[in-house]
Amino acid sequence: MPEENVSPEVTQQQLDNIFEQRKTKMEELKESGIYPYGVYVENIVSTAAAKQAEIKEENPDIFTVAGRIMTFRVMGKATFLHIKDQAGSLQLYAQRDLLGEDEYKRFKKLDIGDIISATGHMFVTKTGEVTLKMESYKLLSKSLRPLPEKFHGLTDMEQRYRQRYLDLITNDISRDLFFKRIAIIREIRNYLESKGFLEVETPMLQYIPGGAAATPFKTHYQALNCDMFMRIAPELYLKRLLVGGFEKVFELNRNFRNEGIDRRHNPEFTMVEIYQAFGNCNTMMELIEDMVTSIAMKIFGTLKIQLPNDKVIDLTRPWRRAPYRDLVREIAGADWFELPREEKYKKAKELGAEVMPDWTDLEITHEIYEKLIEHTLIQPTFVTRLPAELVPLAKTCPDDPTSVDVYELEINGQEISPGYSELNDPIEQRKRFMEQVALSGKDPKQAVDEDFLTALEYGMPPAGGMGIGIDRLVMLLTGTESIRDIVLFPQLKPKA
Repeated sequence: MPEENVSPEVTQQQLDNIFEQRKTKMEELKESGIYPYGVYVENIVSTAAAKQAEIKEENPDIFTVAGRIMTFRVMGKATFLHIKDQAGSLQLYAQRDLLGEDEYKRFKKLDIGDIISATGHMFVTKTGEVTLKMESYKLLSKSLRPLPEKFHGLTDMEQRYRQRYLDLITNDISRDLFFKRIAIIREIRNYLESKGFLEVETPMLQYIPGGAAATPFKTHYQALNCDMFMRIAPELYLKRLLVGGFEKVFELNRNFRNEGIDRRHNPEFTMVEIYQAFGNCNTMMELIEDMVTSIAMKIFGTLKIQLPNDKVIDLTRPWRRAPYRDLVREIAGADWFELPREEKYKKAKELGAEVMPDWTDLEITHEIYEKLIEHTLIQPTFVTRLPAELVPLAKTCPDDPTSVDVYELEINGQEISPGYSELNDPIEQRKRFMEQVALSGKDPKQAVDEDFLTALEYGMPPAGGMGIGIDRLVMLLTGTESIRDIVLFPQLKPKA
């Protein structure tokens, strides 16, 4: 008899005993001439396809399915079991008389977790369950370790992340979440390609990391004998393609930022960046509104996203557009931007912002935005016209050189996407880069991408650009609270 799935309370000694018992079974199979790690099986159909097949009493069709054994119930001369594949699960029915005496004895020694193929015809049991009556089977992979108990699954959250394969085997909710993530990414690609955008690939190893203000991961390139960095953003290379005549491009891939880990941040994350020649910030706002609502309707059939805290996000268009300064005035007062720095500091402290005495006007103001305003923006909101110092790669607003023509899309209190009217003036771009270098104290040779500036000097068309954090978008659309739940293998500290 196969042992059942193990409960969360099982001891290490019990696990070790099960492991040894299964190893013994594996050796016995080998001695009897059966290789316990299978061979190629032809004409396998999914469990879903088998269940949808026409049930014939005379001359029934023969099907071969394959999957992992999840339940196993021996009833003397007959056995019922369920196998699970990517498409779902299917009940199998084995009879001693049909398999033969010796083969049935070997069959009863299979364990929950083993992967098998089974061939037979479909019928419906008295309880109405579509079932495959086995005429033959093959062991494809012997499982030496028992699965977590099916009712509890993996109760330890860290174990779920470290051993995602077990989480996927035992937790249908988790599997479905990742199927949805895959579908969202597929539909992003389909949508952009339908709008004439070209998917491209740009370097992940960069000599000068650019396109965002973040700490990069550093490595050394032996062949070139120089230090390199994992990219923090693909922006500067995608803009080179605009210079080269690629008018609508996107890249959907990984970025790397050597910074903190929490429920909304993973140092290795997925992002799509999109650039459109002859577009602007407004073009990008229209694009992301249409794309996100189209994807939500196609995959989920609704624009109402239910969150675990009983909040509902309504993606119905049009989305709110609110200037940055107006939002700050709502919290800090209508005269905020006319106040001296000392009064701003005092008032910010009174409002509960954690500000330092030596901070600039901008730093104090942005602290109020980030700590007192951003988390309140639950429904989709484009925060527009940000201070120019915050976004060095965007064009200034025509009517106000102190603001840039950008948006930050906030939903459920977090940024989902930034978008710009891209700066294409090479002289102004160099000036802004040098201002950033002066503030950071870095060596210009290590912080300013001269080849990018050279590309701009050849002429880049006016353009709109945006980035979308895929992980955060998936969290939003699926109502998930932690980024670790929608990243297959999140970063974790190595076990001691």
